[in-house]
Amino acid sequence: MTQYLAQHQAATRLHKSAYSITAMFIGCAMLSSTAAWAVDPSVKQLRIGFQKSSINFAIAKQQKLYEKEFPNAKITWNEFPAGPQILEALAVGSLDIGVTGDTPPVYAQAAHKPLYYIAYEAAKPLASAILVPKNSQLTQLNQLKGKRIALQKGSSAHYLLVQAVAKAGLQWSDIQPIWLTPADARAAFQKGAVDAWAIWDPYFASTQLEDQAKILVSGKDLSPNYTFYLAAPNFVKQHPQAIKDIIQQINVADQWVQKHKDETAQLIAESTGLKPQVSQIFIDRRPIPSYAAPLTAKVIADQQQLANRFSELKIIPNSINIKQAVWTGKAL
Repeated sequence: MTQYLAQHQAATRLHKSAYSITAMFIGCAMLSSTAAWAVDPSVKQLRIGFQKSSINFAIAKQQKLYEKEFPNAKITWNEFPAGPQILEALAVGSLDIGVTGDTPPVYAQAAHKPLYYIAYEAAKPLASAILVPKNSQLTQLNQLKGKRIALQKGSSAHYLLVQAVAKAGLQWSDIQPIWLTPADARAAFQKGAVDAWAIWDPYFASTQLEDQAKILVSGKDLSPNYTFYLAAPNFVKQHPQAIKDIIQQINVADQWVQKHKDETAQLIAESTGLKPQVSQIFIDRRPIPSYAAPLTAKVIADQQQLANRFSELKIIPNSINIKQAVWTGKAL
């Protein structure tokens, strides 16, 4: 664990310099939030999809930030096990806003499901990993050949595993992916029904702490593991100012998280049922800060690389252009 946290600290230092300009911009906007943003009275409902990994949304929910920002709206929070399920709900009109990892929106766009990327959080490659049981003899990636590996199809773990298989010099056909939701994958992992599990925090932290699972490889140098905030096109079209307000409140939440990490760990534990120690590991692996910001050219390029890789492997049925799904901040 000490070595792993050292890697995290090093990655965080590298990240800070690249992210500081965006952070300063957002910080200034937040300081003048009352003057800069007007309440959008046209928003009558805001339906948000989130996961256990959505720390900023969890704090926004707990502190009722959106109820305060949109006093005329009915705010509903809907928890999902993973990103693919969130984007399915977004596509059928059950949600207005959702938060996922990097792979779900690629799957959704390839399936011609309507969505817009509205913001991202900094890369967190150390917050995902391929785990093996504590008594496993697997120590090298190339030993995954022929092995049964649990993962959520279309999740960020999917891309991590694709990249890990390639790094090992293997073909995708050399492994046996076992498509399971995080809860079912955890059960299969504990029973020994699978040889490895590709997963993200907080499930990663929980399994690492409670089951003494070993890290075969983290996302470092394999997958950036961005968090993305996505919106239904109709909502963006009707409420472009509200999108800016929503992003602003995400950053209010993150600012609070950075100043109250111990309290955040306790709140996350209470809202998710996780142990406080698990929440603390999960929070400590997040970049500092973890603001939501407009997608940069690098983030779009990284996301396009993911899409191209999936297209090459025929994981998605066609090539896609990520830029076409990125909201530019202008009215549609």
